[in-house]
Amino acid sequence: MESKILSPRERQVLHLIAYENTNVEIAEMLYISDQTVKSHRKNLLQKLSVRNSAGLVRKGFELGLLRVSDV
Repeated sequence: MESKILSPRERQVLHLIAYENTNVEIAEMLYISDQTVKSHRKNLLQKLSVRNSAGLVRKGFELGLLRVSDV
């Protein structure tokens, strides 16, 4: 259910978080500001009801948004 409420950009940010990229690195890869990355990360935390990046990755696997071959 939660996976359907994520925007395509939020899914992209989630994948980059799973690859251990920092906010600055993600911003550079996506050609957006690090402030925008922080907003996406904050939205992901809220939408997936987790507290940190580890929780995002765990929930991403649980929801099928991430696969072992992805990371």
